[in-house]
Amino acid sequence: MKRVILVALVIVFAGVLFAGCKSSQPTEQPVNITINGSTTVFPIAQKEAEVYMNKHLNVNISVEGTGSGNGIAALIDGTTDIADSSREIKQGEIDKAKANGVNPYEIPIALDALSVVVNPQNPVNALTTEQVKKIYVGEITNWKDVGGPDVPIVVVARDTSSGTYEAFIELALGKGVNITDKAIVQASNQTVKNTVALTKGAIGYIGLGYVDSSVKAISYDGVLPSKETAKNKTYKLSRYLYMYTNGQPTGAVKDFIDFVLSSEGQNIVDSVGFIKVK
Repeated sequence: MKRVILVALVIVFAGVLFAGCKSSQPTEQPVNITINGSTTVFPIAQKEAEVYMNKHLNVNISVEGTGSGNGIAALIDGTTDIADSSREIKQGEIDKAKANGVNPYEIPIALDALSVVVNPQNPVNALTTEQVKKIYVGEITNWKDVGGPDVPIVVVARDTSSGTYEAFIELALGKGVNITDKAIVQASNQTVKNTVALTKGAIGYIGLGYVDSSVKAISYDGVLPSKETAKNKTYKLSRYLYMYTNGQPTGAVKDFIDFVLSSEGQNIVDSVGFIKVK
């Protein structure tokens, strides 16, 4: 009889011990966050999400780079939690959002130097505002006209849903100016870079974080794109990069954006080639 009681006590004690261990380590509820938008912001958001998820195992963050306009449209439609954008939201988008019960809230998360790039074999190292404008509207069509070789210029541009496209129009060409219809239109920074890297006479524009040895960034009005020239505002094609939420962020979305703006998060911005805002 004693033996049976002893066994029973052991079983009860083990059950109490197990219950105690379980209650001291509650399982957190899974959380999903969706991010959609700018291909310029994409490498920042992707790396931030990767590091954040490693620290918060219950959080799953999906990141898509579909263009700033598409990201903002997704926020307005309620199909994304965070819209990445390489331009400020337009008044028309704000009006549409409010009509849909959405209140876009703007969060600057990085600074960028929008870089004019050419093929590395191109000896041209500098262009002026006027030269870039004439190239992109189709008035200058050969590199020999700007001090280069007798090679046709292949204009590479972004699609109209791109915040980078809008920023380039506003900063380099002027509002209302149209890019030549002979331009090769690409859907992302990466495809612009790849096209310029593989095309001897090409010229394009990409975010600073995408610039590498496969292309050559040239000076614009005598100033090269860099973190320093963007910070001191001597580089004329500098711009902010944004995340937009529906109203001030709350819950897990707020915690993630707080991380992006923290010292660690801003160091990630720096590590992927862009410029800290904090």
